Amino acid sequence: MALIDEEVRIEQPAFQEVPPRQRILETLMSKDTTVSQDEDSLENEMVLNMGPQHPATHGVLRVLLRLDGETVVSAESELGYLHRGYEKLAENMTYHEFIPHTDRLDYISPVANNVAYVMAVEKLMKIELPKRAQYTRVICCELARISSHLMALGALAMDVGALTVFVWALREREKLYDIFDVLTGVRFTVSYMRIGGMAQDIGEDSIRMINAFLEGLPDAMKDIGAMLNKNRIFLERTSGIGVMPQDEALDLGWTGPNIRAAGLPIDLRRDNPYLVYSELDFDVITRTESDVLARYWCRFYEIAESAKIVRQCLDKLPKGDYFARDVKKVLPRKGQVYSKMEDLINDFMLVNFGQAAPIGEAYNGIEAAKGELGWYLVSNGTGFPWRSKIRSPSFVNLQGLSRLLEGAMISDIVAIIGSIDPIMGEADK
Repeated sequence: MALIDEEVRIEQPAFQEVPPRQRILETLMSKDTTVSQDEDSLENEMVLNMGPQHPATHGVLRVLLRLDGETVVSAESELGYLHRGYEKLAENMTYHEFIPHTDRLDYISPVANNVAYVMAVEKLMKIELPKRAQYTRVICCELARISSHLMALGALAMDVGALTVFVWALREREKLYDIFDVLTGVRFTVSYMRIGGMAQDIGEDSIRMINAFLEGLPDAMKDIGAMLNKNRIFLERTSGIGVMPQDEALDLGWTGPNIRAAGLPIDLRRDNPYLVYSELDFDVITRTESDVLARYWCRFYEIAESAKIVRQCLDKLPKGDYFARDVKKVLPRKGQVYSKMEDLINDFMLVNFGQAAPIGEAYNGIEAAKGELGWYLVSNGTGFPWRSKIRSPSFVNLQGLSRLLEGAMISDIVAIIGSIDPIMGEADK
């Protein structure tokens, strides 16, 4: 025991004898604090953190900036502060259970996320959708696009100082929330879609409210346009700012209004029609400048095109089922569950064990408000996806942020971020 005690005493570090407070003071006093008057601080480079809680970063986006005065020398965006891991979550629940989680990706247009996901599952399970359900889904997607673009325009305007437009945009979005409240039963995170159809049919009250909204939308857009489209401050703050060359945008995988603002008419609704888009008439809006202003113009005019699509869908909306009648894959209606034993058994099996998709894989992408939103699913024959991968447009579009910010001024950063319209819920992995 004596030998052990001696060894322990020998291993005691010498600095333990100095009190901690004294050691800290000695360390600070030993530093060279001489200030040179020969260097101008404005001529030195500086590293600055912007976010992740900055009010103009549209969510928890952290951008690390290297500045030379007020000019951005280089920038690096860092994603993933939400730490949700949705793709792994999907692999640990049934196909049906994951539907509410899709609302939380692009929470500005949740109903479009529902559509993209359930269409991937239906493709995997080879479920045919009735026409009424297809038209209703198109209506939902286009209303979601209008809602998202209104928020993008309003937020961009606020970023450059036009707060009134932001309030007007929110006023119109409030009308859309009222419509979703009647149509889906929920204002925000709707979870309206079901595998093989929708939770409930589109009713006359919803149709009447949509028609009233479409009737007032042109005047609202006219007011927003009158405030911005000839506004010298807005034009000078956005024109020629954040330019992305067309070839680089294509290499980065940009989609949606951002790639169309670079002069490429890429639109899945026209290039790879799904649902009933092939039966509808609409234009793909493009610009060639590929700057902040061009991305604004694309979203501004796409709102009118979406309204045109919704009007056509309401005119052509057929009668009939709003869900597929496939008892092994589609949840039965509640009225049938409470009155028929076979439907009660089917409901029990599908809710508890999930829809057993055949072994295989499927990818389905839709033209969401921010670009191509796609789900890739791999099935091993159980009610759970073996692998799930989300192609979220905001995650892809943000890869070009560093390129856009290089050479920009500090005052341009918020406008550039707003112009690519990122939503951090779907940029998180």
